Amino acid sequence: MKTMKSLAVMTLALAAALSLNLEAQVQTEVPAVVPDAKPVTVERIKIHGAALEGNLEGDAVDRDVIVFLPPSYAKEKHRRYPVVYALHGFSIGAEQWTKEIHVPQTIEGAFATGSKEMIVVLPDSKTVHNGSMYSSSVTTGDFEQFIARDVVAYVDAHYRTIPKRTSRGLVGHSMGGYGATRIGMKHPDVFGSLYIMSPCCLEPMGRMPPSPEIAKALESVKTPADSAGLPFFARAQLASAAAWSPNPKNPPLYLDLPVKDGAPQPEVLARWTANAPLAFIDQYIGNLRQYRAIAIDVGDQDGLKSGALKLHEILDTYGIANTFELYHGTHTSAVADRFQNHVLPFFSQNLCAGKGCK
Repeated sequence: MKTMKSLAVMTLALAAALSLNLEAQVQTEVPAVVPDAKPVTVERIKIHGAALEGNLEGDAVDRDVIVFLPPSYAKEKHRRYPVVYALHGFSIGAEQWTKEIHVPQTIEGAFATGSKEMIVVLPDSKTVHNGSMYSSSVTTGDFEQFIARDVVAYVDAHYRTIPKRTSRGLVGHSMGGYGATRIGMKHPDVFGSLYIMSPCCLEPMGRMPPSPEIAKALESVKTPADSAGLPFFARAQLASAAAWSPNPKNPPLYLDLPVKDGAPQPEVLARWTANAPLAFIDQYIGNLRQYRAIAIDVGDQDGLKSGALKLHEILDTYGIANTFELYHGTHTSAVADRFQNHVLPFFSQNLCAGKGCK
């Protein structure tokens, strides 16, 4: 019974946290347009994900990526720029992410109010079940390597970047905050500064009664395409299972669910727990020490604030410099303002933009 309760809360609370993204579209407050802000150039491209090849889910290997080039990029032909990679949340892709953070307006506003110019990259990591969790899975493909290797390598090869870790920043919101935490811990050789916004899924959840509704909904899934008709919570559970408990011998979904035929599957739950950053952070303290700066923020009305605070406290315990801000707002109400007035200024201050970058 204890295992079942713990299992139920992990799946339901995870889904509840992720579902906050659905509320985002109409609740995000937009900063005022900054007068005389210079326009950035927007390019919509495709990047081939070598790390995604052969994924069992059939997710796209050539991924949409949106690139924002600063106002001076077209004129200053010999100038190179730092790059910020911004990861979207669950249930949305890169295009919808632009609407949540209101780019290019907020990027232009940040530059107009003093942030140094940089390139901003929004890669799309939406999957058949609505989210990759930025994890490494034979079912979805290795989205961790896709972000840290494929996207970065392509951008460095096709744009005038400063191809140094100290000139690359990684930021993400909600599921993207989880991605920034996970990828950041493992790839300090690629990125030099981290900004973690309202991260989901950092810790195993507590307890609540099991949900027969979710189990019943999942029983109806016979093909990956059936996921589109599922209730939100059920779809979030499939996305999590595809990322954290893949099974190449379990077609057609190629995943193991934490409940099967009404019975809890402790070994599956253990695999999910192993993917909670607060469960494996102690292994990567040396990596985290390499970052020039780490910032964490979350709204005071956000149900995810506990995990964000615990991440901050663990970093403090190990003496790793970081900033934590609990601002007034919900999960999504201030995300556009945060991006313009906090995220990009943070990277402006902490990413190397000169010729002597190491």
